[in-house]
Amino acid sequence: MKTVLFVCTGNTCRSPMAEALFRHRAGSDAGWRAISAGTYAATGFTASPTAISALAELGIDLTKHRSQHLTAELVKTADLIVVMAAEHRHHILELFPEVENRVCLINSFGTSKVPADVSDPFGGSLNTYKQTRDEIDRALSDLILFLREE
Repeated sequence: MKTVLFVCTGNTCRSPMAEALFRHRAGSDAGWRAISAGTYAATGFTASPTAISALAELGIDLTKHRSQHLTAELVKTADLIVVMAAEHRHHILELFPEVENRVCLINSFGTSKVPADVSDPFGGSLNTYKQTRDEIDRALSDLILFLREE
């Protein structure tokens, strides 16, 4: 089983939503397991209550998520590192330049290859979190297709 590591800043909004959506959409038959971490995350915090609500609308339970800081071990064991923003890629490559070929922006898959960041919804309304959730979900469609073609 290969590992995809989703990375954002605090590991309470975007990357946990990406991890949970990936699991929900790809299922265990994809040959990939999903984990998430944050470049500046404190360890052990729950997902944002608004992120939990946004995913609950889709029948996805995010209540068991606990944040974790991005570590060398996580980076080393990940087969693919998917970041939410260019700043996350830059941060990872400053610390671990050897993984450059394994770090991708979430919006860089598929035919559009849009090099756009996923905005941080932290502190925003439920509607803002839903928009972020939906943007991540659309990007995951392309990512899952990419992984299945590999």
